[in-house]
Amino acid sequence: MLKFTKMHGCGNDYIYIDGARERIPAEQKPELVRRLSDRHFGIGGDGVIFINPSDQADFEMEMYNMDGTRAEMCGNGIRCVAKYVYDKGLTDQTQISVISAGRIKYLDLHVENGRVSTVKVNMGEPILKACEIPVLAEDEKGEVIAEPIEIEGKAYRMTCVSMGNPHAVVFVEDVQDFPLEQVGPGLEKHPRFPKRVNAEFVKILDEETIEMRVWERGTGETLACGTGACAAAVACSLNGLTKDTVTVKLLGGTLQIQWDKAENRVYMTGPATTVFEGEIEI
Repeated sequence: MLKFTKMHGCGNDYIYIDGARERIPAEQKPELVRRLSDRHFGIGGDGVIFINPSDQADFEMEMYNMDGTRAEMCGNGIRCVAKYVYDKGLTDQTQISVISAGRIKYLDLHVENGRVSTVKVNMGEPILKACEIPVLAEDEKGEVIAEPIEIEGKAYRMTCVSMGNPHAVVFVEDVQDFPLEQVGPGLEKHPRFPKRVNAEFVKILDEETIEMRVWERGTGETLACGTGACAAAVACSLNGLTKDTVTVKLLGGTLQIQWDKAENRVYMTGPATTVFEGEIEI
């Protein structure tokens, strides 16, 4: 029997497993992730996150998309990792570090009545060089800002940012009725993105507020994406559309994103919620 905890950040839900207690061979994880993530025949989620010991940080986040592929970073997921380790007594610290895919993030935990309610994450520097995102561009060491790209026979303009994982941000006039199911997969798998890409479609509400829907690599549309919200905020600032601190409205809730240009750090603040715990036969 495998013990798990179902958690979500703004509706971006994952299955969390204590990797120190539940020893799953690496070669078995992709198939296990696909089975657990299935919303009809499994637990259901946008993927699975293993919380492991680390000698480089306080904890390691080993994240998988629902199709069994590894992902580098998840902003909503890492907030839930913080809640998991504090609420379960794996740490008594309200400032912790978590490593994922070799990159360490630093988190401030806000505790109410002995439980973590919100978490502020130092998401680090936004990566803007095309070759490091990665996205194919004429100037591989330059930035990709408002560059044209054709999807399903229609021209769009994208701004590309990596927050540890690659994002392409497209500004649209109507988010709710945007044909995400058609355009999202075409952008995710476009030849310009060697590692595929997460696609954000953003409407500017005012200089401090944006609305966003997201198509995530290996998952599809999700109710929220923390790294995507960070990438969108950076893209808004790069295009001169908003201030450097914005409220990002997602289908599953809201996140506060600040790009501190003096430090060149992006900070994300948002909720983390436990849904239920259980055991499943594997």
